[in-house]
Amino acid sequence: MEKVLLITGSSRGIGAATALLAAREGYRICINYQSDHEAAERICDQIRELGAQVIAVQADASDEDQVIALFARIDAELGPVTALVNNAGTVAQASRLEEMSEIRLLRMMKTNVVGPMLCAKHALLRMSPRHGGKGGSIVNVSSVAARLGSPGEYVDYAASKGALDTFTIGLAREVAGEGIRVNAVRPGYIFTDFHVLSGDPQRVNKLEPGIPMGRGGVAEEVAEAIVWLLSDKASYATGTFIDLGGGR
Repeated sequence: MEKVLLITGSSRGIGAATALLAAREGYRICINYQSDHEAAERICDQIRELGAQVIAVQADASDEDQVIALFARIDAELGPVTALVNNAGTVAQASRLEEMSEIRLLRMMKTNVVGPMLCAKHALLRMSPRHGGKGGSIVNVSSVAARLGSPGEYVDYAASKGALDTFTIGLAREVAGEGIRVNAVRPGYIFTDFHVLSGDPQRVNKLEPGIPMGRGGVAEEVAEAIVWLLSDKASYATGTFIDLGGGR
């Protein structure tokens, strides 16, 4: 089976690290990004240096019209998607619930829950034998926040990742008989610029003393787990979660 991979939100951080590792594993890759074209092109250049085929497509992965156009581009230039990593996500400034606006809450759920569901929907239209596909693999990027709740920081983000976990379990069981596996990773305390969105770029450094392993993680460590779950090496894994939080 051809290996065509879409990674949403992959111009930097965990998504970019996953793309680089997948390129070494023979995937044809779509780098999806929302706004930073230059960052997306830098990752594409690195992937091309590895000898892999890659395209960059700008799209909001939580807007269905844009998701439809995204998948159409991939169909035309790489072939139908056989692997999907739902990596695009957002977080907001650390605060208590009573300080959160309705707009913030709706945006959080649209980006972190509705977006992955829409992308999975359009991936299934290509992967499922019901639609002429030959199976595939989906990995959702959740967070240890789904287990810990993130009190006093961003319970909305934690709740969105909890919903993503539930979606992972349900969809895995829904399509298990169709040759499609659905799994998730739960990163936590990873050194990426994602923490800038919460207003605390040094968050991982500050939390390191409370992490059992005594250090934060790096994007490449998460990428290893994602690519393993995508691969045939994880052929009997579905509805499975890999926690990557240094023991927390």
